[in-house]
Amino acid sequence: MSGRSYTVRWTQKAKEMLSRISDKRIQSKLVDRADRLTLEPEQQGKPLGNELTGFRSVRAVGQRYRIIYTVERKIITVQVVGVGIRRSGSRDDIYEIARKLIKSGIL
Repeated sequence: MSGRSYTVRWTQKAKEMLSRISDKRIQSKLVDRADRLTLEPEQQGKPLGNELTGFRSVRAVGQRYRIIYTVERKIITVQVVGVGIRRSGSRDDIYEIARKLIKSGIL
């Protein structure tokens, strides 16, 4: 797929997560990192498993934040579905939030 440029789209939920981050510089860095997914998004980040199978995660802002996304090859789109901090074991962990959103049918 080299050479194809993907369109990056943000779900409403991902936009809400981004807006809840109070530091505008961090918001900007997250948007910039997501925009880099336009080229070879499947070569970036890592595929997720278990309840998050089909999603990918890429590190951002000094490795602290994660951007969770899907790649839709047919329409050449990267869908950002969540952003947040990796806090293993915490209910505020971005992966835990994503799991809850999937269970509730939002993702």
